[in-house]
Amino acid sequence: MKQKNLELAVGLFVALGLAAFLMLALKVSDLTSFGDDEGYRVTAKFENIGGLKTQAPVTLSGVRIGRVVHIGLDPQSYEAVVTLLINPKYNQLPDDSGASILTAGLLGEQYVGLDPGGMDTYLKDGGTIKLTQSALVLEKLIGRLFANIASGGSSPANTPAPAPAPAP
Repeated sequence: MKQKNLELAVGLFVALGLAAFLMLALKVSDLTSFGDDEGYRVTAKFENIGGLKTQAPVTLSGVRIGRVVHIGLDPQSYEAVVTLLINPKYNQLPDDSGASILTAGLLGEQYVGLDPGGMDTYLKDGGTIKLTQSALVLEKLIGRLFANIASGGSSPANTPAPAPAPAP
C-alpha cells in the first residue's frame, strides 16, 4: 500500500511539473493571446523592420496595448507593411501618432512602440500610422563607422585629446 501511495505521489508531482512547464512555455512565447482578435487594426509602413515578428508587443509609454498580427511588403514602395491589432479600450490614439521599432532586453526582442500625437481625431479600424521610424540595424551602423574611419573622418580613436588645463 505504501508503494502505491508513493507511486501516485510521484506521478502527481510529475504531472504538476509538466503542467507548470507548459504554462511557462505559453507565457514566454505569448501563445496565450492567439485567440484574442478583439480590437481594431491599423497599419504602418517601415523601411526596415529588422527582426520584428508577428505576435510582437505594441506598447504605448511602456504599457502593452496590442500586438503585431501581420507583416507584408508593399509592391510599389518596397516597404514593410506592419498590421497592428490595438486593444479596443485604447481607442483614443490620435491620428498623428508615431510608431517606432524598438529593441527590448539583452536578447534583442523587437517590438513596436507608439508615441501619441496631439490631434483631436483618433485612429480607427483600417487607419494608417504615417509617422514611422525603422529599426536600428547594428550592421549598418558598424559599416558607417568603418567607412567614416577609412575616409579619414573623425572617430573617437583619432580625435585629439583636449589640452591640459593650466596649473594655478
